[in-house]
Amino acid sequence: MSAEKSPALAVSSWSLHRALGLTYPNRPDHDVALAPEPTFGPGRLDLLDLPAAVAALDIGRIELCSFHLPSRDVDYADQFKAALEKAGVVLQTLLIEYGDITHPTTRERDLAWIESWIDTAALFGAEQARVIAGRAPPTRDALDLSAAGLTRLGHCGEARGVRIVTENWYELLPGPRELRYLFDRLDETVTLNGDFGNWSGPTKYADLEAIFDLATCCHAKADFSNGILHAEDYRRCLAAADAAGFRGPYTLIYDGPDEDEFANLLLERDFIRRHYEDVRASVG
Repeated sequence: MSAEKSPALAVSSWSLHRALGLTYPNRPDHDVALAPEPTFGPGRLDLLDLPAAVAALDIGRIELCSFHLPSRDVDYADQFKAALEKAGVVLQTLLIEYGDITHPTTRERDLAWIESWIDTAALFGAEQARVIAGRAPPTRDALDLSAAGLTRLGHCGEARGVRIVTENWYELLPGPRELRYLFDRLDETVTLNGDFGNWSGPTKYADLEAIFDLATCCHAKADFSNGILHAEDYRRCLAAADAAGFRGPYTLIYDGPDEDEFANLLLERDFIRRHYEDVRASVG
């Protein structure tokens, strides 16, 4: 299968956090003007150069972590959109990395903060914004509170032309049962980001297959825990998504121990493309 016939691929800025180096943390409890911190070192890649760097990997989509944005001003947004256009790259998702819409006392503060970042997603031309479903234990009350908050955020995004996605991140959504309970209470303004890295244990692949019919995008994180790509695990994750009818886009996530992030992203890219080449060959 040619690259053009493979599922669409994206790269998350998290996968290049060493290359970017600097972060600009902004949280609901610390909602201040963005100031750089050398969280992962001084960095060697400016965010405005990220679209071209991703295009050089023969990949046409990116996702941005909110803490990688040095500015939320209109002028910077225009510069970033110009860099995207020049590179022929689409901003698929702004990943809003903080906020707890299930917290009993700070929920309204966090919802308002997330809505401000959905505004930022729209300003930067993102197709989607990923939000956290909640960090409370998975009681029915907490899941219902999450459903109400996500519905509010979904409608906020819809009004701004930004699709809202969430995932089974943190304590609220430990398994398919809780996730499907939540999605049974959501409307079409909120969809699921599947994430290979969020599932583990003996039921990992069955759990993935049980939820991927809800997914409209996927964080395709390979296991590099031993320093090399765990091929059988990655293949089974892709097969589980296939079995549920998922066909991408896949966002490449790399956070293994090797400092060469670009080389390992190429390993993930080529693995996924070979997988679908094999799938295509097997059906005819």
